[in-house]
Amino acid sequence: MRWLERSTVMAASSIGHLRSTSGVTIAEEPNFAGPLVENGQALPFTELNENDSPRHGLQLVPNDRSENLRLTEEFAPEQNAGGMIGGDPAFREVLRNIHIVAPTDATVLVQGETGTGKELVAQAIHDLSARSKQPFVKVNCAAIPATLLESELFGHEKGSFTGAFAQKLGRFEMAHKGTLFLDELGELPLELQSKLLRAIQEQELERVGGTRTIHVDIRLVAATNRNLKEMVDERTFRSDLYYRLNVFPLTLPPLRERPGDILPLTRHFARKYAKQFNREIDEIPAATRDALLKYDWPGNIRELQHVIERSVILNCGRVLHVTIPENTRTVVPQAHAAVPLDEAAEREEVLRALTESHGKVGGSRGAAARLGVPRTTLQSRMRKLNIRREYC
Repeated sequence: MRWLERSTVMAASSIGHLRSTSGVTIAEEPNFAGPLVENGQALPFTELNENDSPRHGLQLVPNDRSENLRLTEEFAPEQNAGGMIGGDPAFREVLRNIHIVAPTDATVLVQGETGTGKELVAQAIHDLSARSKQPFVKVNCAAIPATLLESELFGHEKGSFTGAFAQKLGRFEMAHKGTLFLDELGELPLELQSKLLRAIQEQELERVGGTRTIHVDIRLVAATNRNLKEMVDERTFRSDLYYRLNVFPLTLPPLRERPGDILPLTRHFARKYAKQFNREIDEIPAATRDALLKYDWPGNIRELQHVIERSVILNCGRVLHVTIPENTRTVVPQAHAAVPLDEAAEREEVLRALTESHGKVGGSRGAAARLGVPRTTLQSRMRKLNIRREYC
């Protein structure tokens, strides 16, 4: 949707070797011979040492922009905990915070757009914690029907409802001594939020249909692509639960704000799928590389992964040609924001997405996800387009 404003994305270079800065693994360019650029001025590569903090506007640029991205060069990245790859300054801060909070038992709220890697962050926090040898239990709150979610989280006793033929442990009990990861927490029904608050705060619960209080010992990591603070203001999310979850918030930058990681991830996925599908691929053309950097990746890392996977499957020969999705939205500077669509056409586009998602705005299958925009942005446009609130 062209009425969205995007900040400028700077072209970045290829991928890199690994080093450690303040205990955090980051990726840089292997055998890199090009300069660093800061505010348009070239700097010697040696000017950035391991004690430097990330500079605003700092990027790597290859000497020859026509050079293809080679996949056959030696490249074995030591992935960060949780399998994450990235060294862009925007992501480096996230890695530092993961290392800070992981050894504690603090509740972590991971926020970010769909496809930014929230589950990988949760896994990394668990892997780096004292609970790493204990269970890591995942629950997608949007994937489980509301009528079953209470039983899924807290368990149930035999005969507590129709179909309850045996006692069942809930995810809280399954995660005892370990980490419970609640994904898509913004989709949790309001009527369950008070029970969740008690389970988190008091570390105790009762199974559905039961009267015995069960004590648990869990570390909670929650994730959402929704604006919980706005939901609190709209009274669709409990304020006390929000403040209990928001102990240590981590916001993941979208891929368009991590330009330095696009090519490292591209190379990683290309090599992964070339091996998986038995393809011999040596390089990615410079033109394709530039197209990857110009696309704004509304689906973030997940979209990039699927684009590369599909391209590898369809590829013939040793040069990988990547087909960028047709709905490319070229990133523009904020000072030159995109011109809005004709209001009638925009309204039709929004209504079509709402119809296809059965009136649901948020969530992985909601209209906002179909349009590739944050839920709050879509709701704002709905108000301006005078689309009924019943869709919210």
